[in-house]
Amino acid sequence: MNSSEIARRHEFAQEIAREAGAIARRYFNSGDSIRAMEKGAHDLLTQADLDIDRFLIDRLRQAFPDDGILTEESGGSAASNLWVIDPIDGTTNFSRRIPHFAVSIAFHTEGQTESGVVYNPIRDEMFVARRGFGASCNGQAIRVRQTRDATDAVVDAGYSSKRPLADYVALIARLLESEFAFVQNGSAALGLAQVGCGRIDGYCELFLNSWDVLAGLLLVEEAGGWVSDFTARDGLMHGNAVLAGTQSIRQQLERILPLSAEGHR
Repeated sequence: MNSSEIARRHEFAQEIAREAGAIARRYFNSGDSIRAMEKGAHDLLTQADLDIDRFLIDRLRQAFPDDGILTEESGGSAASNLWVIDPIDGTTNFSRRIPHFAVSIAFHTEGQTESGVVYNPIRDEMFVARRGFGASCNGQAIRVRQTRDATDAVVDAGYSSKRPLADYVALIARLLESEFAFVQNGSAALGLAQVGCGRIDGYCELFLNSWDVLAGLLLVEEAGGWVSDFTARDGLMHGNAVLAGTQSIRQQLERILPLSAEGHR
């Protein structure tokens, strides 16, 4: 795919992310309770997720009918040109009116993510990255933080119910033993975006799906950080562990969550 075709998709992703965010904001600010259904333990679904999912699919099919689409709520299949979407990343936060959630849209083609957009509609923060063109928030270039070492670092350690609780407890223990501070804020997309803009220094999680992280991983990479190769071992379609951070704490983080050499770039 040539550069102009990618650029057109990159601009369109920002447009529809903002429109999708307006839908989420209307639900969030409404006087009615946000009713959530359980897909699994701590895995919620709201009507807003479904409405935004449908909206994004419709808009993408109209604009790019030959592209594939993979979303959290509707699924999808692999394609050479693939949109990977989470209509609301951080649904638990959203359902409890905690303003830490985002619309996440990535465009993946020829084996790599070329465009990533993470939009927090409550703070009106639009994080965008295009491969080879850097990353920005609301039009201003962003860079990862100049972290000194683990004692100077804050890492978002995401929790996944798809892995044993003991594994997560062990992960946190290793973080603390290595003198990292950690948070768990409930949105992988925003956690990675915050690494990209220098608010925190790293992100790790034992398992995530591609719609949670593809856009955010590109943000970190284009902001000068490093990321694990999420698509290794068919992570694009079946999920993978995630590790990302500033360059100065890479080796320390790799000891916290070891990944095979083929899983890094």
